[in-house]
Amino acid sequence: MAITKAIASSDKTTTRSFLNQLIDVLQQDISSSVSRRKYQVFVTGGIGPGVTSSLFQTVYDQDFTLQTANPIFDVTVGLASPDAYTKAGVANSSGIAALASIGLDSGGKYLYPSSSLMMREKTDVYGQFAQALLGDRNLMFELPNDASSLTSTGTTPADSAMFVAFKRLFARDQIKRETFAMRFYQTASTDVGHTNIFASTTSGSAIFTDIGSSQGRYFDTGGGGQYGYIVNAANTTKAVGLMYYDTGIAVLDIAKIADTKQAITGTISAMAPLGQTVISASLSPNFLVSGSIDNLVDHFCYTRFGGGALTAVTFQNVTNINSSLIFCRALPDDFNYSSNPTYIEQSGNYQGRLTIYDPTLPEETQEPFSYITTIGLYDNSGGLVAVAKLSRPVEKNPSRDLTMRVRIDF
Repeated sequence: MAITKAIASSDKTTTRSFLNQLIDVLQQDISSSVSRRKYQVFVTGGIGPGVTSSLFQTVYDQDFTLQTANPIFDVTVGLASPDAYTKAGVANSSGIAALASIGLDSGGKYLYPSSSLMMREKTDVYGQFAQALLGDRNLMFELPNDASSLTSTGTTPADSAMFVAFKRLFARDQIKRETFAMRFYQTASTDVGHTNIFASTTSGSAIFTDIGSSQGRYFDTGGGGQYGYIVNAANTTKAVGLMYYDTGIAVLDIAKIADTKQAITGTISAMAPLGQTVISASLSPNFLVSGSIDNLVDHFCYTRFGGGALTAVTFQNVTNINSSLIFCRALPDDFNYSSNPTYIEQSGNYQGRLTIYDPTLPEETQEPFSYITTIGLYDNSGGLVAVAKLSRPVEKNPSRDLTMRVRIDF
């Protein structure tokens, strides 16, 4: 009796398909301190109680203390280091970090006044993303002067950037091109890093999107993979950031997405006797230099994304599904018998006879048959590697030629 059968090479094939999922992130998920987790791993010394701050914050889809909460993305800010300007052949005095520096120490590290916070950490954050996406921590992210052109029209370096790194759970294998959009308020008057003592007002809502990136305006870098331009939907020639599709990271030029000259007012961390100070100064360079990373992320998440129930960020992800299709063929003489011991009479007058046979009829007039319920796939050594269950039993007899397709996704 035929119980196993070799599968021919012609009966095996591999296919690839794609699954898209729409992701919506609400404004209140980003703005709420309940769904935005801080880590506070940075601690200063010196005068006063010191300053604690995270290097990044994580946005969840609900209260992050709940076991059912899922992290959506990490958000942080960074500044290009003076060394990046030097490598680019541009005077490093034009960068925010260089302008804030008061010199070098004996080890070659840049020194900054006590009125600034986490300047080395901000340049390190920028450098880490440059290393991961550009292959060199001393390179700068650059935006085209005309995002609608496929030819070189000159670029402008992003001196300060907000980085949004989507989690694998939501970005999956990559972000689908021309599906990313973000609602962002370009003006906002208050920072609420610690104490909300000023009324928060936002205006100038803009939609930033990667529209046009599937029309040839996307590129490939060594480490970061494919990327495209994020543009202002109201003026698609104005690039405001870069979307790295394979890694699920958006790099947004703060100078392009926000009104950097508007005064930001509120209470922020500071190296002062009370550990806090009141600021009323422009977003760039003052607030970017004086605020901690937590202050900056709090400001952007609380005021710039809005606090309502509207969609703040949306995109479609892509899940690559590789499938092995195996066609299991049962010819008329195959699998008409069962390996189940009860298929054969074990005792009595009809011992050794098939139990499916009608004892009142001659055996030679009856055809054997079985019901196929399960397909097992074995390796060359006879080890069972996969089992496929049929939705219902299928009768097999010498008059039937069956072909069953088994699909294995991975």
